[in-house]
Amino acid sequence: MRTSAGRGRVYRRCGCRDTQRHQIGARCPHLLTDSTHGTWGFAVDVPAPGHRRSTVRRGGFTSQDAAEEALRRFLEGEAGGFDADPNQTVSAYLDAWLAAKALVLKPTTMARYRDYVRNDLIPAFGTLKLDQLAHRHISAFVTGQLTAGRGRTTLYRCLATLSSALGDAVRQHRLPHNPASPPVLHRPPSPERRIWTAEEAARFLTHCHEADPEMADLFEVLIGTGMRKGEALGLHWDDAHLNEGVLYIRCTLSAIDNNHLVITTPKTRSSRGWVAISPRVATALRHRARSAARTRGDPSDPFAGLVFCRPDGRPLGPHLVLDRLHQLSEEAGVPRVTVHDLRHLAATITITAGVPLTVVSKTLRHSTLSTTANIYSHLTQQAAHQAVDTIDHVLSGAEQTVGRTGRPAWLRPPRDHIHRLREALHKLCSPAPPATSTTANQRRPGRATTLRPPALGTHERPSSHG
Repeated sequence: MRTSAGRGRVYRRCGCRDTQRHQIGARCPHLLTDSTHGTWGFAVDVPAPGHRRSTVRRGGFTSQDAAEEALRRFLEGEAGGFDADPNQTVSAYLDAWLAAKALVLKPTTMARYRDYVRNDLIPAFGTLKLDQLAHRHISAFVTGQLTAGRGRTTLYRCLATLSSALGDAVRQHRLPHNPASPPVLHRPPSPERRIWTAEEAARFLTHCHEADPEMADLFEVLIGTGMRKGEALGLHWDDAHLNEGVLYIRCTLSAIDNNHLVITTPKTRSSRGWVAISPRVATALRHRARSAARTRGDPSDPFAGLVFCRPDGRPLGPHLVLDRLHQLSEEAGVPRVTVHDLRHLAATITITAGVPLTVVSKTLRHSTLSTTANIYSHLTQQAAHQAVDTIDHVLSGAEQTVGRTGRPAWLRPPRDHIHRLREALHKLCSPAPPATSTTANQRRPGRATTLRPPALGTHERPSSHG
């Protein structure tokens, strides 16, 4: 970081005026006699486009130390590439933060952040200076929103957006700490999902093949592979290798504000990979290939060559798929679920069937194994009970075998080593017999009774069987 020594100046001035109503400023004589008169400020020259000089002035500080600290932070921010203006408002900071995030975030995430910032955060905190934003302001905002009937999940996501923005300010040394951390509102518990049974899924698919064969192919792929909704809707024919039984996940279809469709990258880095398909899924895709017109179209068009699309080649909107799913579910007489619940259905079927959790995690392309374990913990509990029952069964069978055959000859009796240690310690601690004793020169069997090692050839190795 470039040094900021020698740049800028700190001064004191007031708002007094002369007889012509002109502001005296730093030339006021009261500044020399009254130390509490006026306020402190700083001025610093910063580079500007066109080789012109721009002077930044900030005032209103109560002491010289406060003005010097503000000047130091401003120069550090300039050297670090971010705005450290002490008079910067929350509104100005959030607007600059959104502009920077637009370069790295997906369009769907960016749209959600923009809605929270412009509709909630700026109206609530926009007029405050960024340095003045405190935890009490955020707490009061949450209390007012909950009183007005705002949903806790929506409010939690709004606060998460604010915490992310303020966290960046801390990492840039713009703020000493994050006022939104710890969070005022904890993450609400996830609602309990209703997942179809295998019989309900089979009944639904049977009805779909009769009522809407085109949508049945899509639902076969979603249930048979566990793909995400956007991944299936963004699948291109060039990425479907039916002979090899593999689908490559390279892009996903997303809806911005439920009306603007875009092709983006998969959700995570681990999501970008391949998915194995079963013969049932391959049959559905071949049926889709025969029934849908596969036109190449413009190579630069990201929607050209989609597997699941409208008759005219336009992409299927996620909301249309959800509406059709609800309609077909009602006709088939199965519970109402979401499209993402079909992914949970695929995981439930595999875990219940005994497929290892690591294989399920790789199939679903979760970023970590813990993600799979946390989402499907209610299913892993059943597997845990089966594991301990297996241990019980194996041990019980082994005990019955040992009881019939008796104890093996090579197995040492329990606690035998403790008994031998006690005997050796007793011999070491017992006094030696007198020299005139008839047993003094007699050879003792077993180990020596003194600390001196026995003569060569007289040591006897104790039996390991006791």
